[in-house]
Amino acid sequence: MTTASTETGDGAGLERHSCDAVAWLDEVAPEAAVACGGAKMGRLAELLASGVQVPQGFAVTVDAYLRHCRDSGLDGRIDAVLASLGPDPSELEVDQASAAIRELFVATPISEHLTARLTEAYEELCLRCVDVNVPVAVRSSATGEDAADASFAGIFDTYLGVSGIERVLDSVRRCWGSLFTARALAYRLRRGISHHDMPIAVGVIELIHARASGVAFSVHPVTGKRDRVVVETSWGWGEAIVQGLVDPDHVEVGKADGRVLRYDVAHKKIVSAFDFAVGAVTEIEMPAKLADRRVLDDEQIGAIASAVTAIEEHYGHAVDVEWVISRHRRAGDPVCIVQTRPVTTADPEPAVSSAPAYDPVALAQKYLFSGKPIPGR
Repeated sequence: MTTASTETGDGAGLERHSCDAVAWLDEVAPEAAVACGGAKMGRLAELLASGVQVPQGFAVTVDAYLRHCRDSGLDGRIDAVLASLGPDPSELEVDQASAAIRELFVATPISEHLTARLTEAYEELCLRCVDVNVPVAVRSSATGEDAADASFAGIFDTYLGVSGIERVLDSVRRCWGSLFTARALAYRLRRGISHHDMPIAVGVIELIHARASGVAFSVHPVTGKRDRVVVETSWGWGEAIVQGLVDPDHVEVGKADGRVLRYDVAHKKIVSAFDFAVGAVTEIEMPAKLADRRVLDDEQIGAIASAVTAIEEHYGHAVDVEWVISRHRRAGDPVCIVQTRPVTTADPEPAVSSAPAYDPVALAQKYLFSGKPIPGR
């Protein structure tokens, strides 16, 4: 990354730095990471700099998105579609505008120069991972998606298990287009936020071969108890948890002594697994022998709790964290962190009798940002 003079006013309360089209997690300056790589990728770069284990990868930067929209003529075409909406568009009109803009991104090729730059970066990632056509997660990473006054959780796209440069380029375009999903567009229109004030980056990160994965909160997300870490977990990748397709195991761990306070084993019907035939992570029926089996042992629980507590201490506020345990992890190794964001709605601890029923699907929908909207139950 190259840093030139900075300016303010990107709509996310951030300084804007001049970036290369590609910013590697282990090379971007932490103080510029969010401005260049968006919230998701920026935080991964910050965590990596602080000693937390994260996947290898790079961001297709905010500047790359801005140049693509400017040089390809997308800016003018997008503005024309939005201008046709009027001051109080109907839901149908917003849906139609969203579809039209997203199709513009799919149909507009990336320039030869940027294609060459991203091809070089993907080949370098394959080299670092010692793999050919390494499967990656391609994740939208907007600059303002976790702003204190605007939550875009679950609105933007993620594609898991993308392999080969052509699929990577296609997924990057689709992630750019997800800045204009109907939900995101309607949200900005309601709150008077211009898409020009919220540019988007895209992360291209190594897809960790997951034995198990899930989400962990540094406070109890329902009761507000701050004396424990709460973990939701299942076999394979965490997509089935975030989409609400599987009932995960539920674990509570005391922060003071690391003691497991509670472990509820769920009957897990679905698992997110990598389908090598289609080159993507898909949902399949859980093997019968794993459906009622406890996912995490005490050592793994301790490693997750330690990582979450360390991240909370690093940021100085409550966090939720998406994590993966690799098939190659050994006891004593750290777990791999793939996302983190602040829990901005952690309330003071209420009386136990007033605590609402625990619903892990609702919690995932409330706190996590994933690549797909979480369906209701």
